[in-house]
Amino acid sequence: MAIRGQRELLVADMDRVSSAPPPVLIDEWQLEPEVWDRVKMAVDDDRQGGRFILAGSAGVPADARIHSGAGRIVSFHMRPLALSERGLVEPTVSLARVLQGKAGKISGSSPVTLADYVDEILRSGFPGLRQTPQRALNLELDSYLQRIVDRELPDNGVTIRRPNTMMAWLRSYAAATSTDATYSVILDAATAGESDKPSRVTVGAYRDHLQRIFVLDPLPAWIPAFNPIKKLTSTPKHHLVDPALSARLVGVGREGLLDGEGDRVARHTGTWLGALFESLAAQSVRVYAQAAGATVGHLRLKNNEREIDLVVEGEDRRVVGLEVKLAPTVSDRDVRHLLWLRQKLGERVADLVVLTTGDEAYRRRDGVAVVPLALLGA
Repeated sequence: MAIRGQRELLVADMDRVSSAPPPVLIDEWQLEPEVWDRVKMAVDDDRQGGRFILAGSAGVPADARIHSGAGRIVSFHMRPLALSERGLVEPTVSLARVLQGKAGKISGSSPVTLADYVDEILRSGFPGLRQTPQRALNLELDSYLQRIVDRELPDNGVTIRRPNTMMAWLRSYAAATSTDATYSVILDAATAGESDKPSRVTVGAYRDHLQRIFVLDPLPAWIPAFNPIKKLTSTPKHHLVDPALSARLVGVGREGLLDGEGDRVARHTGTWLGALFESLAAQSVRVYAQAAGATVGHLRLKNNEREIDLVVEGEDRRVVGLEVKLAPTVSDRDVRHLLWLRQKLGERVADLVVLTTGDEAYRRRDGVAVVPLALLGA
């Protein structure tokens, strides 16, 4: 039966939610928010777990008057495929064990080259698109981005009065990938030469709605409880849910990325490919961390003196610091901020890691693990 027909049947008889044999999958449930309360009522009547799966391309609608779901419904953020889930090579380093301080000896060889990483960035982690030829894949990604503005946001109750301006802002946001550029800088880049700019409130609404429908996936700043490190920034780093989307929005292809092309917003150091590689690493690490019950943030001091790309914190408050480097080798300079973190936090640091594009995993004399991104897994 067509999806529209199924929705009409559900609206006509909401009891189908609880009467259908489990497990019951309800896709795009947010289009009929009453489903949420019906599931809550069914769970109250029968506490057996695993009866319902509510899937959707957006979170709870902002104007929906529904139960919070506390104690009945568990939310789980499904990101695109992490690198280890794509079948390139068997991982040899487990983030869960690293977080427990049990990684010990680090070893493994990776056949994945820099060009392979570029291919993975452009191919995306969306399972249904990965076998699509690159030209058709580009069209799919472009259409996906356009549908966000033309259909997804309006379907979720958002009125877009200036779709071209919103798309320009989205391109500018993508160009700020892996930075914590201010939103005013992103807006200025999106509307360069224009006098009639959207208001801060309008841009804030863009950002909030795009995050609610899981298009933006910003990485929060790491600000731990009982924090011994002073002057930490609270600004998130900018990421889309998949770096392939960022690559399409900025419009640099495979050869251009390998040649160092690509303009960035609020460029500090590194290349556009380096920003996309960091975004791929961040996306993958967040998948592994979620499986381990851990959270991920980034660390930067307000004076820019210290910066660590990824900080994973487990339920026991132990942390792993990770730097991302678009290179096969690691120098003493590359690990100086990680060693500073160990000095500041002491035994609270479970391990320190540099993620690279190299071919060998090993542990340096100073204790820092060097791991090709392809060899890191859950």
